[in-house]
Order: sequence, then C-alpha cells, then structure tokens
Amino acid sequence: MKLPRGQVTNVLVVITSLAFVAVTLAGLGEVAAVLGGFIPARVSRPDLLAHAGFALPAVPMWLTPLSATLLHGGWLHVGFNMLTLLFCGRQVEQAIGPRLLIVLYGVGAYAAAAGQWVLGPQGIIPMVGASGAISAVIGAYALLYSDQKVRSLGPFPAHVVRMIWLGTGWTVLQCMIALAGITGGTGGGLDLSRIAIGAHIGGFVAGMLLTRPLLRLRFRAVAYRAGQVQ
Repeated sequence: MKLPRGQVTNVLVVITSLAFVAVTLAGLGEVAAVLGGFIPARVSRPDLLAHAGFALPAVPMWLTPLSATLLHGGWLHVGFNMLTLLFCGRQVEQAIGPRLLIVLYGVGAYAAAAGQWVLGPQGIIPMVGASGAISAVIGAYALLYSDQKVRSLGPFPAHVVRMIWLGTGWTVLQCMIALAGITGGTGGGLDLSRIAIGAHIGGFVAGMLLTRPLLRLRFRAVAYRAGQVQ
C-alpha cells in the first residue's frame, strides 16, 4: 500500500524523533519527563509537587501538553507512535490538509492532557509521549475511512451513532491494553496512572469531534480559492 504524501506528518515525525534521540543520548530522559511532561497535579495541586521533590524549573504548565509529545519512555514507545502517526497522519492530512492537521494534532495534545487530568487530577506521574495527540489523528482517521454503515438511532443521526460506536470500542480497547500491561504486577487491577488511558481516550474523542468541522473548513477554503481563480 502506497501512502499519500504528508508534508506536515513527516515534519512531526522528524521533530519528535530527533527530540527523543537528543534527550536519550544526553541521558536526560527522567529529568526531561519531570520538566516537560504533563503532570496533572501541576494544574490542581501544585503544592503536592514541592513535597514530592519536583522543585526544578520546568516548562510552563500550559505548554506541557505540547512538550510532552516530544518525550517518550523508550525506543519501542517512540517507534510505535511514529509508525502510527506516519500511516494515519498522511491519510488524514490528505483529507483535511496540512494546516488543519496541525490544528488537529495540537488540540489533540491538549484534549489528551485534559483526559489524563480527569482520571487523576492529583497525579504526580509525568505523562509523556505523543500517543494522546496521535489518538486524535486516529480518531479522525477512523471516522473518515471506516466502511461500517451505521443508521440513525432515535434522535441521534448516523454520524453521531458512528462516533459513539468508535469511541466505545476505543475506550474498551484502551482499558484492555492497560489491564494486560499490569497483569502480574503489584496487586493487579486497573492502574490508570501507569498507562495514559485518559490521554488516549481524550485525544481520540477530540479527533472525532473535530473531523467534520475541519472538513468543512477545508472545503470552504478550496471553494474560496476556486472562486478567486474564476
């Protein structure tokens, strides 16, 4: 399968990969996670961080959803994320255009941080990785390219029913991954702080909600340019 071109997707992959390599070669992975990762407690209980030893100067809290996308926990982590972004990102960029892909990715990063905060507003474990922002791209990809025919259900039109089905399936999948990831760990159970379930769900939902508005913007821009040419 030949992927379409995706200039912005390629740039995101290169920048994220280079950031990971630089941090890893410098041996600053853990320090970078603390300084640039998204820590939910910095939003709701910043006093907790002082007691936990997080007293170093850090990236401003409101920027950490973005800086966190440049940090990863290992080669497998960044490799899987970049392959996923490369495949889904190019397809979505083909549909909504390069500029709007940046919007989707950025909003997805903040939606991911919000989702992680909702599940643990006092958590002090840094959230790192681009998977939340990429989940927004996956959400858009799923909505754009899914072939499943869905009918309206009561007051809900077909496209809303499709989003509900996709969102439910994604949520169940994320919970299963989290459960499998901690099997055999300390005490069992679903530990939402170790795997960014909230980030994955928040990003995915944001991606689905943004797909139709972004498509409208894209087609309006195309129609406007075509009118100017005529």
